[in-house]
Amino acid sequence: MPDTPQTTYKRVMLKISGEALMGDQGFGLHPPTVQRIAREVQSVHEMGVEICMVIGGGNIFRGLQGSAQGMERTQADYMGMLATVMNALAMQTALEELGVHTRVISAIPMDQVCEPYIRRRAVRHLEKKRVCIFAAGTGNPYFTTDTAAALRASEMACEAIFMGKQVDGIYDSDPKTNSAAKRFDDISYDEVLRANLKVMDASAIALCRDNKMPLIVFSLDEPGGFSGIVNGEGTYTRVHA
Repeated sequence: MPDTPQTTYKRVMLKISGEALMGDQGFGLHPPTVQRIAREVQSVHEMGVEICMVIGGGNIFRGLQGSAQGMERTQADYMGMLATVMNALAMQTALEELGVHTRVISAIPMDQVCEPYIRRRAVRHLEKKRVCIFAAGTGNPYFTTDTAAALRASEMACEAIFMGKQVDGIYDSDPKTNSAAKRFDDISYDEVLRANLKVMDASAIALCRDNKMPLIVFSLDEPGGFSGIVNGEGTYTRVHA
């Protein structure tokens, strides 16, 4: 039997957008894409890394957009939180089909569907090598899932947040529209804020900076990308305090 690959990380947070789950569709869940991302998570899990996940809900409903269309912001944000629970359940199903034990843990109690968030219980799940998928954001309106990822990563004592994007790092402009866009290999949170680089919202960046939580931004579209980046291989941007 081959040796299990080793990594320098013991516990990490993987943050992905809801849009990452919809594939080439314009809305909803694309099961083959969900399964592909689940295999990426499985490959890192098999290295012995304890994994937390936060998934956005923008493929189903985005509270800020609902608010912009005239819906009351608090109500719209709660609808967005419910969308993240749906995505978390989809990811749980895909992971468990691969034999990876998981727990969906919601900031909004819904006992018949998933567990309520209790920090010490969540830590115990991680110690038992279960993937913890944190859903419903922080449980409060006006906070994004980026902030939820920063918060849960800090509470779970993660060593880094890995943010899977459609591009291979942070650029000074959109590389899809500007071929001359410059990619950063390494950048500080203060520089991200000063340059107004749209990698996370300001609240999430401030929380990561204050807790000295490294952020690794990489492309989730490359097969084997997550496991490679965890091992320090491939192309990515590292954000530091």
